[in-house]
Amino acid sequence: MPSHTPLVDGIDLTDPAEFANGIPHAAFATLREQDGLSWVDGTDEQAGFWNVTRHADVVAVSRDTETYSSAVGHIQMYDIDEDALDARASMIDMDPPIHTRLRRLVSAAFTPRHVQSYQDAIRVRVNEALDNLEAEGGGEWMDLVAKPIPIGVICDILGVPESDHDHLIELSDHLVAGTSSEPLPADAYGNTTELRLLPFNSPAAHGVNEYARDLAEYRRDSPGDDLVTKLLEAEVDGEKLTESEFSNFFRLMIFAGNETTRSSIGHLALNLVDFPQEFDRVRADPGLISTATEEVIRYSSAILYFRRTATRDCVLNGTAIAKGEKVVMWYAAANFDPEVFNEPLRFDAGRPTPPPNVAFGGGGAHFCLGASLARLEIAILIEELLRREIQLEIVADPIYVDSNFVNGLESVQVRVR
Repeated sequence: MPSHTPLVDGIDLTDPAEFANGIPHAAFATLREQDGLSWVDGTDEQAGFWNVTRHADVVAVSRDTETYSSAVGHIQMYDIDEDALDARASMIDMDPPIHTRLRRLVSAAFTPRHVQSYQDAIRVRVNEALDNLEAEGGGEWMDLVAKPIPIGVICDILGVPESDHDHLIELSDHLVAGTSSEPLPADAYGNTTELRLLPFNSPAAHGVNEYARDLAEYRRDSPGDDLVTKLLEAEVDGEKLTESEFSNFFRLMIFAGNETTRSSIGHLALNLVDFPQEFDRVRADPGLISTATEEVIRYSSAILYFRRTATRDCVLNGTAIAKGEKVVMWYAAANFDPEVFNEPLRFDAGRPTPPPNVAFGGGGAHFCLGASLARLEIAILIEELLRREIQLEIVADPIYVDSNFVNGLESVQVRVR
């Protein structure tokens, strides 16, 4: 692991331990108040980077893929070797026009209109989870509610058998562990590949690739009306996806379609307990469901950051950025920018939109493909929690995922009152 250099007030944003209790709001407030961008010194192993913490700047970087590249370098703050870029690349590691062509393969399944067709299936999964929660009188919110809903929904869309859902939850858990300071053993899941060549530096990526290969073989023999079958049959520039391209696509769908929504649902339990009067407002006025959903998403900021690399010398907010320098967009800072959000640390179930939060990205080519699906899952869960008049109590301190990349929760112990 590279050595760490404190950034502001003793806070080192490259260290997952600094996020052990959630978003370090004080540190981000200090950065937003500085003129221009702030610089993090590099180490012998890793180059330094610019922090982008203001909402307007995150939007500017997000929408300029020619200047700020996902394909050059890497989308996380640490550096990887050139030979690892192709081995690890998925759609989010690419720039237009290649990114655009690949995105078209799956975009139809995630349009706002098409996502509405999943509403009944999502409601079934939500109520199954809440049935289990009430039957147990509480327990581990993450296991009973936050994990099974999004993995069930994305697996339904992909065509993953129900019996494999728990296995994919486990793999997704460990993918995130690969971003933390305590990675899995290198040979976990039978991995023999150098970790530097695996996404998230995690052997769980090998496990996902192996599962994707097996599922592809099954779907070639037994095609269905699902996204995996469509991907296997699809062509890009007249050619079908290679085994590696398909595995990378599948891994992205499992991670992006599961982990971020799961994290927001984990935070929803904390929101319900910390801000009961705001959910009383929603119960009295169901028209606030959509704004309450957006506030849960903003407040949780499930993906803390993404990185881009400058392809040319440029200037952002008065700061000169040299070609090849790394630029880290802190969504978790931009979503609490007081220039955009009035009293940003206050949870407001009726907060106006626009302005939009950037939890799904700041717009442009890489705006989260699954944003509409995540919103629908969270909205339906809020509806059903309020309809059932479920009251939660947190019975132990929540435990956060050991990561500075995702604002996830390992454990939220609750009691149903």
